[in-house]
This record gives sequence, C-alpha cells and structure tokens, in this order.
Amino acid sequence: MGYYEFTINSSDDSKDAILSLTSDYGGLGAFENQKGLVIYFPDHVGIEKLHLDIERCRNVLEDSGLPSDFKFSYTYISERDWNETWKKKFQPIDIGESLSIIPPWDKPRNSRINLIIDPGMAFGTGHHGTTRTCLEHIEQICRSGLKNNFLDVGTGTGILSIGAAKLGFDEVLGVDNDPLAVDAAIRNVELNKLANVTIIEGTISATQGLYDVIAANLLSDILIAIAPEIAARLKKGGMALLSGMIIGQENEVIAAMEQEGLKFKERHDDGVRWVTVLVTH
Repeated sequence: MGYYEFTINSSDDSKDAILSLTSDYGGLGAFENQKGLVIYFPDHVGIEKLHLDIERCRNVLEDSGLPSDFKFSYTYISERDWNETWKKKFQPIDIGESLSIIPPWDKPRNSRINLIIDPGMAFGTGHHGTTRTCLEHIEQICRSGLKNNFLDVGTGTGILSIGAAKLGFDEVLGVDNDPLAVDAAIRNVELNKLANVTIIEGTISATQGLYDVIAANLLSDILIAIAPEIAARLKKGGMALLSGMIIGQENEVIAAMEQEGLKFKERHDDGVRWVTVLVTH
C-alpha cells in the first residue's frame, strides 16, 4: 500500500478544523511545517475521492463560519518510504502532569507515563488540541477515583484507550468503524503491553454494558446522533467526555445530551477553535 501526502495551506483559524475533518475522511496522521498542514491518506481510497473529500472540507468550514479559501497540493509516497517519512516528522510530546506520547523508536521518559504510539498507521498522535485536552481530562478524572471501566468511541490509534489504561482504569474498550484504525489501535495496545484494553470494529452500537467514563472525540453532528447511545451506556454517576466540537457547536451537543437525561457539568475551550464538554448521568 502507498500513501498520498497532501499539503494544505490555510488560514490559522481553519487549521484545527481541517485536521479534525480529514481524520474523519480517513487521514492517517498529520503535522505542520512552514508550507502548511501535511496530511497522509492511504492510496486505496483513490485520488478522485480524496479530492472530493478535501473539497467537502470547504463546505463544512463555510457552514461553521471559518475561512475556506485554502489551497492544497499532493504527492505520492511508496510504502517503502512511509516509515522513514514519519520517523523524521513525529516528535514526542508531553501532555498534562504525567503523560508523554512517544513513537516506538524513541527512548522512554523515565519520569513520566509513556504512551507508545506508532503514528504510521492511523490518525491520533496527541498533537491535535482535542486529543491533548481529552488526555488531560482523563488524567483529572482518574485522580477523582472514577476509574473502573472506560469506553473510547472512535478510538483511532487507540491513544485515549491506552492513556486511560495506563492512568489506572481497570477495563478499557475502544471502538472504531474504520478497520485501518482498529488495526492501528490493536498494534499500539500490543506495543504498550496492555492486557486490559480491548479494541473492536464498529460504532457505539457494537458495545454492551455500562461504563464509568465514555470518551468521544468526534464531530458535533456525530455526537448529536449518538447521544441516545452514550446515555444508554453511561453508568449512574458516570461521566462522558465529549470533544471535537468547534466553538459555537457545543450548545446543540449539550442539548442533545440533556434530552437523553444527561446533565451538563463543565465546558472548556481553547479560546480560539475547540470545545470540550463534560456531562454526567
């Protein structure tokens, strides 16, 4: 399998939204350099569909009131060159009080909790603001003592599942409807030698049981659509961590959750683009 490397030059106000959208369109990873956002896609998707998906980003940005006049170019990368490309680009990152995201080829950071993530397989390396925020909140939730079981909806590389397990959750389930993401998450769980994390393919509908904490780092329209299932899977006294919303979209998400009997607890935004919401049962 080969890969397409897209370089997107956009307004600063639109960058995080483009990252989030392209991850939902099958993006395998991203970073930023002096030329703009660099985003990777598997070649089996087809370049025509990728063109259409990138253009779809414009419509979503316009609907969200964000600048949509970005430019893009792309190049093809063979499978042989893929890992070397990522090794040059992916840098470790510290998150919260105790977490570090490191690639498999880097040295562990002895004073911190290391989450080993292979960035060459799926989207989610901890560099996106919503992922960082979710991990910071999971760290805080664990300190509160609420850490029996954890459900990660749209797990991607499995980074939130792995973080939850290493921070102390007894049982963790990650679910994603993208088979490439499922493969990536399973490999990353194995890299971290975690026996208490299970990864399955599907949507939240494929899960069973009740959970102390549910994390869903997804677009707002998806969060609204799955609100009934989030409420059905959340234990009494449990907490749902919802992220991936652009500022201004959170009120509809909160209303959808409240309609299902959940209670708004906290709202956090970065003051520029992204909102994270906590609701309780």
